[in-house]
Amino acid sequence: MDPTRKGWLCLGLLFWVSPRYKSHICLRSVRPEGLLAQSIEALGNTLSLQPREAGDIFTRNFPDWADKEIEAAGKYGVAIVTLEDAGYPGRLKNLPDPPPFLYVRGRIEPEDAAAVAVVGSRRATSYGLRVAERIGGGLAEAGLTVVSGMARGIDTAAHRGAMASGGRTIGVLGSGIDVVYPKENRRMFERVAESGALVSEFPFGAPPQAHHFPIRNRIISGLSSAVVVVEAARDSGSLITARLAADELGLPVCAVPGPITSPTSEGCNDLIYDGAPPVRYVQDVVEELPAPVRRLAEENRSRRAPSQVSGDRGTAAAARLKRETRRVLNHLRHDEPRGADDLAASMGVAVSVLLAHLLELEILGLAAQLPGGLYIRKT
Repeated sequence: MDPTRKGWLCLGLLFWVSPRYKSHICLRSVRPEGLLAQSIEALGNTLSLQPREAGDIFTRNFPDWADKEIEAAGKYGVAIVTLEDAGYPGRLKNLPDPPPFLYVRGRIEPEDAAAVAVVGSRRATSYGLRVAERIGGGLAEAGLTVVSGMARGIDTAAHRGAMASGGRTIGVLGSGIDVVYPKENRRMFERVAESGALVSEFPFGAPPQAHHFPIRNRIISGLSSAVVVVEAARDSGSLITARLAADELGLPVCAVPGPITSPTSEGCNDLIYDGAPPVRYVQDVVEELPAPVRRLAEENRSRRAPSQVSGDRGTAAAARLKRETRRVLNHLRHDEPRGADDLAASMGVAVSVLLAHLLELEILGLAAQLPGGLYIRKT
């Protein structure tokens, strides 16, 4: 890796360890290879730092750490895209503090410039899960990439809906790109990487700590042309994404109305009361997008094979199931939710094996998980 690209890695790692340096170092004027300086004095002069600050940075040996990250990226098949690379998402540069580099598993394509974020509660209701999956699928059918955070609840449902519709989806992580969180989403991680991309700015092995998620929310907003909040309590982190999108990036923020008696809909209902467009159908979101984004989405849609946007996806997906996965599907009912333990016992299989089949059925849009760990058949 050339010195400039390695320097961007050093800068990103520095910001992760010591976020206060974001206010000291201007990305638009710094030459990142300055982080490779061979002495405290040279580092201080290059980055215009006080001797104490330069010494603190120098003793951490970020160049060696960057080499280890590069080695790990090669091992895991992950691309490292720096701020100066052609593949760096241009919209992220509009952020007040764009990440100096991104880890990308999968591919970010030019068509992903037509993207919409779908976010909401981890503790979603069955109503919220159904709506998020429906919106994710509808946006994908409209030629838009669905961006979300790979968390439980609304995020997972939105990703699942996009993939079931044959569309692209991008998952933005609050952990290292090699850390699966939540653990039950392992298969989902693989599918998202195959049908779009997983993205993180956190180094390999970084755990999903609480303060990471507000940081990652700005990337969700930064990759998107609009934000849809499906379910959110008044203290939800999803509202951080919405506020950043509206206040700092000038993006449209839409919200799905919910029951006034539901705590998980209070944040959405507040957004609507304050002027956010309510979402009844996917077209309500599409109409809020800038004209160039709508045109790109239409181009994306026209390039897709007819089977990717047909109404027979469920039938086609069911026909391709492996025998054991089909057996699980046959044990599910539309109107009789069943728990994984009960289902595994009746089928005589291990719960861990059953959950892998259930996740595949969810991703294909053939089954849905309800609150309380219950599952129903959808087709």
